[in-house]
Amino acid sequence: MLDLAVLENPQAAAATLDPMRRRLLGELREPASASMLSPRLGIPRQKITYHLNQLAELGLVQEVGQRHKGIMTERLMQATAASYVISPEAVGALNPSAADLRDSFSAAWMLALAARTLREVGRLVAGARAANRPLATFAVDTEVEFASAGDRAEFSRELAQGVAALAAKYHKPSPGGRRHRLVLTLHPTLKEPAP
Repeated sequence: MLDLAVLENPQAAAATLDPMRRRLLGELREPASASMLSPRLGIPRQKITYHLNQLAELGLVQEVGQRHKGIMTERLMQATAASYVISPEAVGALNPSAADLRDSFSAAWMLALAARTLREVGRLVAGARAANRPLATFAVDTEVEFASAGDRAEFSRELAQGVAALAAKYHKPSPGGRRHRLVLTLHPTLKEPAP
């Protein structure tokens, strides 16, 4: 089972949004059969079997073994990933375009960049898995508390200058080189509701 899978297929994405199928995928982080899930979920085995077959056709679950119970053989199914992320590719023409929304101070552009990152990294991960090779990635996540809007603006200016200087220093087009994309975002931290 993968830790995370990025879904580009619209039908697979829709299946993860269906409450019944989402529940099944959650239960199937560990292998189980339809008859094992039935009493746990309070759903008839036949209905679970139907949904498992649909999820298997979409590549969201797979058979990982069998369990013999009397004269019956049950399929043990497991989700193909512990978590799923829906790629913007799944919505086709509604997929946001980072090129069309380019504006350093636009929240819409930030979301389009995030969508492009999800789409591109999802494909790179799938390709690396298929080739059984590692994928070189790097991420930074931190929080900064600014005393004023002026401090935030100055931080943004210095960050942009620093990144531009590093990019200029290390950007060396060459026949054996490989381009990498760097996206930095800065936005207010969400205020989580108190428990």
